[in-house]
Amino acid sequence: MDYKFPVTRTTTPKAKPDPTKLGFGKYYTDHMFIMDYDEGEGWHDGRIVPYGPLSLDPAAVTLHYAQMSFEGMKAYLTPEGKVNLFRPDMNAKRLRNSNKRLCIPEIDEDLFVAAVKAIVDADRDWVPNVQGTSLYIRPFIISPEVSMAVHPATKYWFIIILSPVAAYYEGNDKELHGSKIWVEEGYIRAAVGGTGFAKCGGNYSCGMIASTEAQKQGCEEVLWLDAKEHKYVEEVGTSNAFFMIGDTVYTSSLTGSILPGVTRDSTIQLLKKWGYKVEERRILLSEVLDAAADGSLKEAWATGTACVISPIGLLKFRGTDYPINNGVVGDLSQKLYDTLYGMQTGIIEPEMEGWVVTM
Repeated sequence: MDYKFPVTRTTTPKAKPDPTKLGFGKYYTDHMFIMDYDEGEGWHDGRIVPYGPLSLDPAAVTLHYAQMSFEGMKAYLTPEGKVNLFRPDMNAKRLRNSNKRLCIPEIDEDLFVAAVKAIVDADRDWVPNVQGTSLYIRPFIISPEVSMAVHPATKYWFIIILSPVAAYYEGNDKELHGSKIWVEEGYIRAAVGGTGFAKCGGNYSCGMIASTEAQKQGCEEVLWLDAKEHKYVEEVGTSNAFFMIGDTVYTSSLTGSILPGVTRDSTIQLLKKWGYKVEERRILLSEVLDAAADGSLKEAWATGTACVISPIGLLKFRGTDYPINNGVVGDLSQKLYDTLYGMQTGIIEPEMEGWVVTM
């Protein structure tokens, strides 16, 4: 279906920020996409309007019961001045699965991609042109319905906002570095049967306390363990985790508490194409620490839309430091980053058909 959305242009365009000093999530573009849902009518009246505040009643369902879902994507400027999206269909599918779990009406995948394209096109002159930068895309769904009853809402907003950003981890826009990771064994991120596989706000707010502790320990992120036994590796902060032990790359299987990352899937496909052995299974923390101690843990990294590939240089567990590859970025981590970022920005030809959508 060929979707068309009316555009109301702002009469007060903002001054664009210095692309060398963006940070992450500090600036927002001139426009946003918004679409309504009403029970019995479905999704309707998608439009692009000037970026601005939303009006919510104090009794809005979203504020009290956190019924919301969201996605994270990026748009990249190519050397030819075009704009690339990376696997937007995957984000559309994941949002549908999140909505199912959270009792939010699903959005047709073609409609989702069309809306993303429309708002990016409206503000395409905001896509930054400095190495390591991109236009971060945040689609999200909330309910403005006024109710204190604990049941699914009947009214929703689908909104997309855009933010020009630098690398998620400071310094990675210039050169990758091995991050320090705190292994968390007290708090949990998600449990099987919960919302760990969905992208929703509650999964992130509950992790902030552990992230704060990690920073106190001199670490940049948290390595989460499973909720039941606290002995299996799950995720790194908001990213999927990979470990190269010997000649095999391991990542946690999608148990129901793991977010099915777009970059995770892309990494697995690339590794298999390049001839690496990849195992998706439950990984004991003891396996990883023993491999770090005896040197067979050659590399480790986290994957995600925000960070792309973030090498891990050290794990900190119960007061002991476990260096990985002497804290140096590994060749495979670097190759994955160069390949994914190269495809996303149009520097190299896509290795997989259909991954890059050029506008």
